[in-house]
Amino acid sequence: MNGENFTLSEKIVSQSYIRQGSQARRGHEQLIRQLLEQGKCPEEGWSESTIELFLNELAVMDSNNFLGNCGVGEREGRVASSLVARRHYRLIHGIGRSGDIAAIQPKAAGSSLLNKLTNSVVLDILKLSGVRSAASCFVVPMATGMSLTLCFLTLRHRRPKARFIIWPRIDQKSCFKAMITAGFEPVVVENVLEGDELRTDLEAVESKIEELGAENILCVHSTTSCFSPRVPDRLEELATVCAKYHIPHIVNNAYGVQSSKCMHLIQQGARVGRIDAFVQSLDKNFMVPVGGAIIAGFDESFIQEISQMYPGRASASPSLDVLITLLTLGANGYKKLLSERKEIYSYLAQELKSLASAHGEKLLHTPHNPISLAMSLDALQADSDKAVTKLGSMLFTRQVSGARVIPLGKEQTVSGHTFRGFMSHSEAYPCPYLNAASAVGITREDVTLCIKRLDKCLKALKKEGDTARSGSPVPPSRQEDE
Repeated sequence: MNGENFTLSEKIVSQSYIRQGSQARRGHEQLIRQLLEQGKCPEEGWSESTIELFLNELAVMDSNNFLGNCGVGEREGRVASSLVARRHYRLIHGIGRSGDIAAIQPKAAGSSLLNKLTNSVVLDILKLSGVRSAASCFVVPMATGMSLTLCFLTLRHRRPKARFIIWPRIDQKSCFKAMITAGFEPVVVENVLEGDELRTDLEAVESKIEELGAENILCVHSTTSCFSPRVPDRLEELATVCAKYHIPHIVNNAYGVQSSKCMHLIQQGARVGRIDAFVQSLDKNFMVPVGGAIIAGFDESFIQEISQMYPGRASASPSLDVLITLLTLGANGYKKLLSERKEIYSYLAQELKSLASAHGEKLLHTPHNPISLAMSLDALQADSDKAVTKLGSMLFTRQVSGARVIPLGKEQTVSGHTFRGFMSHSEAYPCPYLNAASAVGITREDVTLCIKRLDKCLKALKKEGDTARSGSPVPPSRQEDE
């Protein structure tokens, strides 16, 4: 409805009523105008009616929704199922063109506008979250691992002689396979144990650079968010080393946007040294479906170079999902979620510490990890060699998801490289342990229920161990509902 149509409507319905409706419509349009003018996440979240109005306005700008459109090409935004069309708000053309994921599509002005606005709003959120000097970013419809691969492939053109990637060890398969998939040889640098924490071995990193030769190294591939007792890499020091040897630096910031500490590390690393790009997951940080990531950096031309490396057009679904989510939350709503996550981290630490003490264990001291916590399982290991792994399966069958139980001495071969002590980020961590994380969206109820069920599992395993030592038959364990 435009002004002319509202005027015509006054001939059909009372003028006062139509003007009231017109004013309400202008309220929606004012919010949309501010988004187009500023390109930033609104302070307060929008209503669903405003968001749907906006998306419908974008959709009618795409050629597949033109009245009387006659398409004779091989890709005309045709969709067989009306359910699928509604799921995507009839934004069918995706984003980008065959040579650049950030390019404008002539026959999809609405989808192109969606893409540009999403990247702008996401950049604003990255700045609000702590990386204030970030210059550019784009949403890519791939998860974190493949997005890292895209960064490495882009660097190949800048450093054609390079064969190696320096990688402080983190036991997570996708970031390791990202380097292999890009055609490079990971140089695994073991972490050093400081107290309970596993930290970056800076001397070993620099030693490897000098041994291999800086010109033969594609980049240093560091990590922020990770499972405790591994803690974020020493990003400032690594960034300084990279600047010293003129080596690119790519940061895996998978679920680090939700942590002010992780984002501060990236900001400071870029300030004192070199960080070329940092990659983060959409689902882990913004509570949207899996399948998207954000590639960001401090040099707009390099981020554009990465986007141009993406072959072909791309799905708009991740961009649409995160834009809807951020418009719903608003900047204040997202900041509230981050604040709640931080509060629940303290609550989780307190509850895990009390539980650990009650069962003869301890909460590992990992102050440099702002998201993940770890509780030792030494006493459980002493009861039975199999008790540690059994705890993991017991928690899973009792619907405790996300908790990781790490036994000692596990070996795993990933793309030809054998990791000793796999999952513990170390060849010989001193004790088995259990991980739990306070990630964005977690509630106090999640923590309370997890602790209750974990307590019952530990008691049941201890009872089984005591019974086995006494020689009495072990009764089958009973699954608790709570």
